[in-house]
Amino acid sequence: MRYRFIIIALCSILITVGVSTKVGMAQIPFLPQLQAPSWDTENSENQVANGWVYLDGRRLFQITAPRATISERLRNINQNIAQISQNYFRSSDDTLNVEVRTRNRLPVIYINDQYLLTVTPEDAQLRQLEPEILAENLQRDIEDSLKQAKFERQSQFIISQSQIALAIGAGMIILSWGIRRFSQRSKRDFMLKPPPPDTRANKPITTQLSHQQNRHILEVKRRLLQLIQAAIWIGGSLIILSLFPYTRPIEVGIIALLRIPLRLGIVGLATYVAIRLIYLLIDRFTSAFVESSTMLTPETSARLQLRVSTFSGVSKSIAALILVAIGILVALTALGIDIIPLLAGASLIGVAVSLASQSLIKDAINGFLIIVEDQYALGDVITVGDVGGLVENLNLRITQLRDAEGRLITIPNSEIKIVANLSSRWSRADLTIPIAYQANIDEALELIETVGLEMDRDARWDNQIIEPPEVLGIDNFGDRGLMIRVWIKTQPLKQWDVAREFRRRLKVAFDKAGISIPVLQQSVWLNSVNG
Repeated sequence: MRYRFIIIALCSILITVGVSTKVGMAQIPFLPQLQAPSWDTENSENQVANGWVYLDGRRLFQITAPRATISERLRNINQNIAQISQNYFRSSDDTLNVEVRTRNRLPVIYINDQYLLTVTPEDAQLRQLEPEILAENLQRDIEDSLKQAKFERQSQFIISQSQIALAIGAGMIILSWGIRRFSQRSKRDFMLKPPPPDTRANKPITTQLSHQQNRHILEVKRRLLQLIQAAIWIGGSLIILSLFPYTRPIEVGIIALLRIPLRLGIVGLATYVAIRLIYLLIDRFTSAFVESSTMLTPETSARLQLRVSTFSGVSKSIAALILVAIGILVALTALGIDIIPLLAGASLIGVAVSLASQSLIKDAINGFLIIVEDQYALGDVITVGDVGGLVENLNLRITQLRDAEGRLITIPNSEIKIVANLSSRWSRADLTIPIAYQANIDEALELIETVGLEMDRDARWDNQIIEPPEVLGIDNFGDRGLMIRVWIKTQPLKQWDVAREFRRRLKVAFDKAGISIPVLQQSVWLNSVNG
């Protein structure tokens, strides 16, 4: 399966490179004689421009003229060659007389006594030939091209090309069907594939990372297969159109029309695939990091899972932002826009923005330090100033908390000076239990310790309680009675569940032992004053 994926990726890269290059955009790689109309403009002292004359969608020869007159000269020569070729094709006589005459000391090409063009010194200079030699070369090329064009309009040739077109169409259908079946089977195998077994209970994060890697591979494979499908149908259709002289100009027009959208589409798809591959590499790196940690305890493993999730999410966001920026620059370059002035202007704008938004820089620096120093991570419960809650989102700029009432609290990272993490590595249930002054305090302390030990031995709560509950003793003489302090060390975020269950069990045990939990009491002394 991995080798197939590598083959698909290599084929897609070859297609992308072949189509996205400047030559490939104007000329399909497997149709070397076919070129889309293109004007090659050059900035010289004479301010001249070059253009191609076409016959049946194929380049015939190139001419040169000043920029002001190049369009008119191209239009006249193309009209001449079109009229001459139509007369020649309609004629039952196969005689073709291409001759070179001289007018005003310049070679002039005639076809069957019809004027085609005058070979100028600029044309000869473009080919670095003498005008007479260039005219003789054009004479041979034009004669061969016209004879080939007339031959391609014969019924025997049309029938032969139609058979080739049918074979190409059948091959397109078969290839498309095979790729579709392969894509469906890959998706089905991914959906039916069970998650990889987690042989080590202290590393549940490896299962999640492996599943994410498989999902990224499936997504990249699906996009590449879609690219191959599009290449099959577009390329096959263009090949079929190029087989016939009547449809070849249509193919040239389609290539010219799709040039810009195709470039942008390839850049967009390449950017998307690159982002997915970066996501895959990040997941592989984090997975390898977890696998290399052989001395993890359940506590550190849970903490590592939170750190990996936070680091992976932030790294993916930064990588996606960088790749999107690169993709935009590549797209502008593909459109022929000079990006160097844009980059210079963007640098100046960046300096101005950085000076005007120093708080954003502070947010980013503080957010980076929070992640690196592991002050808190996604899934932690923290308190910042007067607010607190579960960390739902963490990036370089902001931290978002969800409090007990369901409110989403957004805090800029630069505003976080002192933070209390209630779930870093382990938590603690801090309980204060009131006992009536009339109760037997030794019996009450022994009963509290017994309830804690029984709860610690319970299989349901054994994984959540790290250490046996610690009864600290009488903490205070309060208005309600004697205050007994109990500490229970728990897994992160489990202190509240453990505290609720411990209070429930303690209430049941107190009721059986006849120990009452006192309510608030006050003693009032009245003194009588004798007059």
